[in-house]
Amino acid sequence: MAAICSVYDHSKLITIPSLNKLPVCPNGWSKKRRNRYWFVSMDSSVANDPHRKKKEWEESLKVVVVDYDEGKHEVKTEVRGLGKEQVTKRYRKRLKEGLGQNDWTISEVVAEILKRQPRDDIDNLLNHWAGRFHRKNFPILVQEICKVGALRHAVRVFNWMKNQRNYRARNDIYNMMIRLYARHNITDQARGLFFEMQKWRCKPDVETYNALINVHGRAGQWRWAMNIFDDMLCAGVPPSRSSYNNLINACGSSGHWEEALKVCKRMTENGVGPDLVTHNIVLSAFKNGAQYRKALSYFELMKRKKVKLDTITFNIIISCLVKLEQFDRAVETFFLMRRNALDCKPDVVTFNTIMHAYAASGKIRDARATFEMMIAEGIKANIVSYNTLISAYASLGMSKEALETFNLIEESSFRPDIVSYTSLLNAYGRSRQLDKAKEVFDLMSKISLKQNTVTYNSLIYAYGFAGCVEEALNLFDEMKHVRVQPNVVTICILLAACGHCGHPEKTDSIISLAASQGIQLNVNAYNTAISTFMNGGMYDRALCIYGNMKEKGVKPDSVTFGILINGACKIRSHVEAQKHFDEMLDTQIGVTVEACTALIDAYAKQGLLNEAELLFSQMNTFGCSPNVVTFTTLIHAYGTAEMWEKSYSLFEYMEANNIEADTIAYSTLMSILNKGGQFEKVLSVAERMREKNITFSEATYFEIIAACSKLRDWKTTTKMMKEMEPSLSNLSIGLLNHVLRSIGKSGKVEGMMKIFYKLEEYRIEPTLETYNILLDNLFAVGKWRKCVEILNWLESTRLQPPLSIYEKVSNFLEKEGNMEYAVLVREKIEKMQLGEGLAIT
Repeated sequence: MAAICSVYDHSKLITIPSLNKLPVCPNGWSKKRRNRYWFVSMDSSVANDPHRKKKEWEESLKVVVVDYDEGKHEVKTEVRGLGKEQVTKRYRKRLKEGLGQNDWTISEVVAEILKRQPRDDIDNLLNHWAGRFHRKNFPILVQEICKVGALRHAVRVFNWMKNQRNYRARNDIYNMMIRLYARHNITDQARGLFFEMQKWRCKPDVETYNALINVHGRAGQWRWAMNIFDDMLCAGVPPSRSSYNNLINACGSSGHWEEALKVCKRMTENGVGPDLVTHNIVLSAFKNGAQYRKALSYFELMKRKKVKLDTITFNIIISCLVKLEQFDRAVETFFLMRRNALDCKPDVVTFNTIMHAYAASGKIRDARATFEMMIAEGIKANIVSYNTLISAYASLGMSKEALETFNLIEESSFRPDIVSYTSLLNAYGRSRQLDKAKEVFDLMSKISLKQNTVTYNSLIYAYGFAGCVEEALNLFDEMKHVRVQPNVVTICILLAACGHCGHPEKTDSIISLAASQGIQLNVNAYNTAISTFMNGGMYDRALCIYGNMKEKGVKPDSVTFGILINGACKIRSHVEAQKHFDEMLDTQIGVTVEACTALIDAYAKQGLLNEAELLFSQMNTFGCSPNVVTFTTLIHAYGTAEMWEKSYSLFEYMEANNIEADTIAYSTLMSILNKGGQFEKVLSVAERMREKNITFSEATYFEIIAACSKLRDWKTTTKMMKEMEPSLSNLSIGLLNHVLRSIGKSGKVEGMMKIFYKLEEYRIEPTLETYNILLDNLFAVGKWRKCVEILNWLESTRLQPPLSIYEKVSNFLEKEGNMEYAVLVREKIEKMQLGEGLAIT
């Protein structure tokens, strides 16, 4: 079979078929070993131009490695540098006398250095390199090793270089080293190089200052970056556009978007116009400062100014839309990019952001489809892509799918990182598989991957919400011994676990633990503690925590007041609820729809419908409009007061105001209509749900079947049963008993028995009530053989049939004249009575 060889010449791709013999590249060389080929080429303009031959050593060669056995192909860049042939006369004699002098290219030297550990004798390796006698090789060597990002190796090479006799300090070398420190967020050494270069009589230029501003910006030290910029102006070095961009980025990445805007204004006042990079940095500053709406406004301004947008711009905007939970707009922008309607294609960051958007909105299948779409379009997934998908599965406890995605990482060229393992642990924790969660946690220690605070928080969450609060507290103590600092999120998880497991008495000890660790509780932690006490019925303790919160200077938010008002509702004290609501108004934090809804519920439970209606009508004046939960609360209040007409009118008013009713609102209305004897209206509401494609819930099915039973509409009942059949395994036995009773009353016992057989098929365990319903309906139609069969099934289950069931069957058999089976049942009754008598004796 013919192989395909690729040669790069004049930036064009030439495809050459070959069998066993390889063509020689016009300006390079090729080698063959088994089915692996190397092709080297350089720009022929360099090879043919005599005036440029002196600088051939500066040019980079493109090396294409094709492995047909493995099905892989790789493109590398090889930098040659100056070798033995170009050594000057003063060093040629030393080169001849020296032993083991290797005539390596720059790329080969870098490869040899990286094979060794930083603590190894790298100096000895470099002392046997013939290219060390050429001063011009030094900046290229630093450049190539800095590209790899190997900081410790680069420092060893740089220190060796400074000890060479032919070394001369250069700005570009120091600039590259400072930029390398910036990549690793190490500011002190970068500043040290800045002062060192001046001792070597290298005057810092604009690139030096840009690199130094960049390193402090990456480390979040924006004030240092501002001071360095001022020093640059004092030194008489005119700032470039990159200088301003680096400074804006330093302020913006630290969340100080206002300072970033000031620098941007200063930039335009000094006659330096912003470019697309500047605009993107400003957008990123808004995003980092949680000013998502301002970012969208600035984006609209960019479009009005006809700034040409790129993929980075749209990535930032999509991220802001996701933060604002405007998922539909984010997805719409993404698909516009895919159709090339915005003149830029989505990249891996775009796909990752959309996957996160789908995961946040609970659309896990769409997140998976987006991942597969990215692979199909030839965009290589990165480790963030895999981690995002694992986290999406973990949020719903889908441990099997999370493990499959985790295994995909190991099959790819990536290595699972701390986020990958933590997400997998979280998936097991949320699916209540504590053994596997602990196994992943221990595996991280075995592979020398140190667990961080997020990892411990995930495991604490797993134990806490599985009811193992003591084990969760033990993990908290373990964090101190392994020097992993717990944070306020750790405390929130422990407090929420106590509330979830019904242990509010442990809340005070957890708050004390936080104080002993020096962890300052924020408003979220206090809200969780107050909620834990409220759910445990300890209203006074919740108020005490609320008082401590104010004493510590932590300002309550709308969630705090919502919890307090809900707690007052639970103790049926509308006076307390009103007091908290008034305090919320006094703090001027803004009344929320949740707080209003909770207070309406408090009034409704006390029968104060007038007050509930008044607050409902005042919500718009408070700056919050009623939502579907508010409407449902008031609809339920009218139903409790047996005012089905008002409930129905309010429901229609809600829909007329374009507020989409959910399943809970529909089932609440149906229940009220059933209690009011409006069975026909229940069925009409059900038809409205079908028209709007709203999924029926279990409560909805219950009310519809109850209405059909009252109307003796068995046809609709049978139709509903067919709709329920695909989700039969997810329905409760209470609803299924209700269905059996309704169909049995219609006299269609064959249909009733078919449903019963379905229970066996889906492994749903019937209750004693189920068997009673079957027997009663079989008695009504005189099916005595089926009654005996049902009784035998009941005896074969783990349920203990009561005496009353045997007596009902016996009486029925005697009435039907089947004395043979009636005698057998009567003997069982006598044995049971004898057994009871012996037990009592």
